[in-house]
Amino acid sequence: MRVLYVTGLVIVLDQVAKLLIKGFEIPFLDLYYAGIPVGASYPIIADFVRLTFIENPGMAFGIDFGGKMFLTVFSIVASIGILAYLYKIREEALVIRLALAMILGGAIGNLIDRVFYGVIFGEGPLFYGKVVDFIDVDFFNIDFLGIHLSRWPVFNLADASVSVGVIMLLMFHRKFTEAEVAAVPLVTSAPVVNASDATSTGGQASGSSNPTQLSSDIESSTNISP
Repeated sequence: MRVLYVTGLVIVLDQVAKLLIKGFEIPFLDLYYAGIPVGASYPIIADFVRLTFIENPGMAFGIDFGGKMFLTVFSIVASIGILAYLYKIREEALVIRLALAMILGGAIGNLIDRVFYGVIFGEGPLFYGKVVDFIDVDFFNIDFLGIHLSRWPVFNLADASVSVGVIMLLMFHRKFTEAEVAAVPLVTSAPVVNASDATSTGGQASGSSNPTQLSSDIESSTNISP
């Protein structure tokens, strides 16, 4: 289960990045960091990659489905399921476990936002926080059926970790599954013996002897005088 170190690393990096974007305050340490305003956008690599701070109540990449509570409960159940499955396949190929560890880290990273950020930042009750997104990447211009997309939906490190993990699973899961199937030795069935052949063989082995004669021979051999 050492791959869980990867999960932990993803969670730490994701949360540190989000706090640096959103800002934080630790009163007992007299520590305050303002972060950047919601909606602010700064170029990192010209206009291709920008730092854009938005908050969303939905899933990865700003997708909204089922409401906040549904998404929170779904994330909790999914995280528990992935963790249990990781334990089940703890002896399987490293790349598969690594992919699942990255997905788990991303799921927990965004789950922390949804569960605790509302309370921590005074923006809502428990389980009703908003996810912090800040990575803004240019994309192909798409104009189809009234949908216009010129940039990829703003995302965060947790989303990126989930996406990379899913891609790894798609690339390597079938490969290792086929390898495992090929490694299983073929079980050959025992040759079927024809009844007539067995009778013939038994008859040849016993010759003309019968059980009574055999018993008599054994008794006479044991009664030989010294």
